Amino acid sequence: MGRPSFYAARPGGWRDWWTLLHPPYTAWHLAYVVFGACLATRVSVPYLLATLLAFFLAVGIGAHALDELHGRPLGTRISKPVLVVLSVLSLTGAVVLGAVGVWRVGWALLPFMVIGPVLAVGYNLELLGGRLHTDVTFALAWGSFPVLVAYVAQTGDVAPAPVLAAAAAFFVSAAQRHLSTPARFLRRRTAAIEARASLSDGTILSIDKQSLLLPLEKALHALSWGMVFLAASWAVARLT
Repeated sequence: MGRPSFYAARPGGWRDWWTLLHPPYTAWHLAYVVFGACLATRVSVPYLLATLLAFFLAVGIGAHALDELHGRPLGTRISKPVLVVLSVLSLTGAVVLGAVGVWRVGWALLPFMVIGPVLAVGYNLELLGGRLHTDVTFALAWGSFPVLVAYVAQTGDVAPAPVLAAAAAFFVSAAQRHLSTPARFLRRRTAAIEARASLSDGTILSIDKQSLLLPLEKALHALSWGMVFLAASWAVARLT
């Protein structure tokens, strides 16, 4: 069996932790936090850093540890007890940061603080018969949600601009999902593909697993870098 994702390292040791973090995707979704925060009239750097840390704990560590608990899709050698402790501690840390945010910013953050862990646990453990494990839930939880939370963490309120940005993040995350789902299928469940394409000029092209997988993962790789650099440009523009 090959690597479970294009960024996955060889199993064992510290490499399992790298794979568990899903670095390109984690960075991608942390970019949404920057977008939301930078839409505020005045950007508080401490609040932005706290929001980034909360989402890194909840998504980068907690959600991915839960996902690995549910069927070992990454094939890491991290033990089940360690994954359980990791998910509990990281989600608890995110909730504690959220509680501090409620104290400092206001009650507008409280619904997000409740919804976040529910989405992380429900989606990744496929609770309620998998009803939360859908393309729409993914786009809302990993796209729209961080944009709105980051803005509310800055302002204590919601406005039209972050709602529109959350809609944009929803559709970009939906595109990510539509690319990553077939990519995962090809990598993790497909042993081999043999097919031919007959072109209009009579040319016959061979199609294999790699030729189908490559454009999907190149698009995901490019999008992840693109979102990170775009978020960095927003942060530089607002904070310097």
